[in-house]
Amino acid sequence: MAFLFKRNPKTPAELVRALNEHVTKLDYPADAKKAQEEVSRCLQAIKTILSGDNGDTPPQPDLLAQLAHEVYSTDCLYALLQHLDTIEFDSRKNVTLLFTVLLRRKIGDRSPTVDYLIRRPQTVAVLLRGPENPETSLSTGNMLREAIRYEQIARMVLGSAGFWRYFDYCCSDSFEASTDAFSTLSDLLTVHKKAAAEFLSANADRFVDNINRLIVYPNYVTKRESVRLLSQLILTKANYSLMTSYVSSPHNLKLVMILLGDKSKNIQLEAFNIFKVFVANPRKTRAITDILVKNRDKLLEFLPSFNSDHKYDDLFVAEKAFVLEQIEKLPKIVPAGHERGDKIDQEEGSGLLISSSSQPQQQQQQQQQQQQQQQQQQQQQQQQQQQVYLNPNLSAQNVYASTKKVLAQGGSGNGGGLSETTSATSPATVIPRQTPLSSSSPEMK
Repeated sequence: MAFLFKRNPKTPAELVRALNEHVTKLDYPADAKKAQEEVSRCLQAIKTILSGDNGDTPPQPDLLAQLAHEVYSTDCLYALLQHLDTIEFDSRKNVTLLFTVLLRRKIGDRSPTVDYLIRRPQTVAVLLRGPENPETSLSTGNMLREAIRYEQIARMVLGSAGFWRYFDYCCSDSFEASTDAFSTLSDLLTVHKKAAAEFLSANADRFVDNINRLIVYPNYVTKRESVRLLSQLILTKANYSLMTSYVSSPHNLKLVMILLGDKSKNIQLEAFNIFKVFVANPRKTRAITDILVKNRDKLLEFLPSFNSDHKYDDLFVAEKAFVLEQIEKLPKIVPAGHERGDKIDQEEGSGLLISSSSQPQQQQQQQQQQQQQQQQQQQQQQQQQQQVYLNPNLSAQNVYASTKKVLAQGGSGNGGGLSETTSATSPATVIPRQTPLSSSSPEMK
């Protein structure tokens, strides 16, 4: 019965007005210390209205309604957020509690605080700039993520310039700051799938440029979280437009293939989740196919032992088997030479992105000689075929007629009349004038 010892407690409206008065004094160094103490007292009294009196009495809806009305009418939330770094640490928790309780308060199907924040976007803008102040970034991050649980506010944030700054905040050297920024960025792009899909479809190029900047950032946390987020977005059905756009770019494929060889197993696995979409895409662009074909042998050598720690993960094993099967179906090419050895060739369109062991010089020469011999044999075969096709006397019909005539005369044919050294006196050796290929001639191969 603690309330019996309280004399003339202030009403919710009086508490909010007193709180606003003391908050403004925080800007003056001479009054800052005393103002901090008064702000803390007011916030503690407001906490009692929000959550009850230490569990003895539950919150009273009418007092909560009066409090909310006064907070809206005086822009108390905006003032508190503007001065959050000058409020005592423990009192910041009460600011977060005030923001959260009011945000979740509903009247029928309506959320009054959501409507208020939509009308006062500058309050949300203060939260969006939260990562710029490491001292209060965790508090502002929690409040912002609570706010964007509501689709109207999430859409407002996605359409603001402040959203794009989060790609810079994610590059913070502070582990806590970068992780908190990624949490907010992830919620904005994954919680409300329809709103996020519409945003990504309209801003695909700008988004890809920013996310690619993060996945090559040297900081491990930044790289890991950005690859994970990109993987999640591409594999979300609602983001079909983003997926088709991303997997059509050879530059994106090169970045992902480089990540397959990252020293972090977590990054490798997330990169594989993106890479498999490139491979499985039935509408690959010519540039994508060229890169995969040029890396076919290296991928077939690299992937079987890739991420062997997940050999008991049935889904991963099945997906890797599918990727290998698709790569095996790609045409195999034999390069003219291997001059770069272990170096990674990142020239446009080359696609040589996975290192391989260099071959000994002697083995290279042997391969080149074998290739030259094969080419010479193919040229000879083509010349022989061309002579047959161009020479009517050596066509199938004339060979049959000549052979029949020789047999009728009791002579022995030499190779069925195909020899080019047949005697000139033989009726079968008359070589008529060569004629060009007609439309009915066999196709040259």
